[in-house]
Amino acid sequence: MATPNYGYEKRQRELAKKQKKEEKLRAKAARKTSEHPDGADQPDGETSGAPGDVGQGDGGAGGAN
Repeated sequence: MATPNYGYEKRQRELAKKQKKEEKLRAKAARKTSEHPDGADQPDGETSGAPGDVGQGDGGAGGAN
């Protein structure tokens, strides 16, 4: 009976993990570019910025009077 080739099996697992990771990164990059390419996808005419930035004047610099 032949002995198992653990090195080959390990290499195949590593390659599968690497490929899966690369696919995830590509999908993440695609989501990032398609989410808000020019702000047109944002509802109610909101512009870019974190929620809660409305009405803070200078952007909430804090203490700069």
